[in-house]
Amino acid sequence: MRHRPLVLVNLSFLSQQPTGISTYARNLYPHLKPLDPILLTPEPDEDYHCYPVPKGMSPDRGLWGHGLRLLWTQFQVPSLYRKLRTRLLFSPVPEAPIYSHCRYVVMVHDLIPLRFPNPRSRLSYYHRFILPQVVRQARHILCNSQSTARDVVEFFRVPAHRVTPIPLAYDHNHFRLLDLPTRTERPYFIYLGRQDPYKNLQTLIYAFAALPNRDDYELWLVGPTDRRYTPQCEHLTRELGIRDSVRFMEYVPYEKLPALLNQAIALVFPTLWEGFGLPVLEAMACGTPVITSNVSALPEVAGDAALLIDPYNGAELTAAMNAIATDLNLRENLIQLGLLRASEFSWALTGQRTLEVLYPFA
Repeated sequence: MRHRPLVLVNLSFLSQQPTGISTYARNLYPHLKPLDPILLTPEPDEDYHCYPVPKGMSPDRGLWGHGLRLLWTQFQVPSLYRKLRTRLLFSPVPEAPIYSHCRYVVMVHDLIPLRFPNPRSRLSYYHRFILPQVVRQARHILCNSQSTARDVVEFFRVPAHRVTPIPLAYDHNHFRLLDLPTRTERPYFIYLGRQDPYKNLQTLIYAFAALPNRDDYELWLVGPTDRRYTPQCEHLTRELGIRDSVRFMEYVPYEKLPALLNQAIALVFPTLWEGFGLPVLEAMACGTPVITSNVSALPEVAGDAALLIDPYNGAELTAAMNAIATDLNLRENLIQLGLLRASEFSWALTGQRTLEVLYPFA
């Protein structure tokens, strides 16, 4: 009887401070068990065949971590592929050994470094010179949205039949409606994510400053500060006279996010582009009204359950924030629509669709 084919799953990027990509990978790989996978991971799991990888290669180690991981991927993974006698490498990130004998499938989460080139970011270099070859050599490409799939076809001239969009999901046991009231003393709007320029935080700060009765509210910016961009945002809050109303909250542990979302008046996520937009889905699952952009994958995620705004129009963003703050019927309607919309996403479904793509190549 023929043994089940073995698939090598590259989890070398897992971090102690999980990003959206780490969250995706951790929730996905349990659903790949029918493939009898071998995990390349810094976090051993006794329920799986695991092969340890060097430490210090995660994104939270900064440029050094990225560099070590990319070198390891190019020069060590092909040897492991042969040694472990696997038939397919699956990488939940768009990283794979090029010019090698490895057969692989990769997940592309976004092409933001190509849409918004940043000369100070090494990611721009990777996306311009390495990623195109990774994508061309892949047996198949997964994407987390229709929007990202279109970008892959457009930027890399990949035939559409080689690209499959599979939406992400969220932990239903973690992100959920809690018995916590919205904060009554100075209710807060919340933003979750990094502070890169394309996240559009300066427009958000201007929009918040323009709110009627703005002193009645706070704006909480939750996510790792960045010495390249955070000082600009902090300076803007002082310039607008709202420094005491804007909280920069650094990294917040995963277990604390549901309570923060449940007690917020709304999630405000006016980013200029997203490959998917996990914070939007997680907020809706918590019964938190959402204001987000009408571009990229965000309408795919939010559907009709959020206020969609033009992220380049600060006045439109201010009006949406004011509407949620003052219209109780609107808030309740968005809460119910958001809960219903979020229920359509699950990691089990994401995993099943991923298996359907990987099986023919394994």
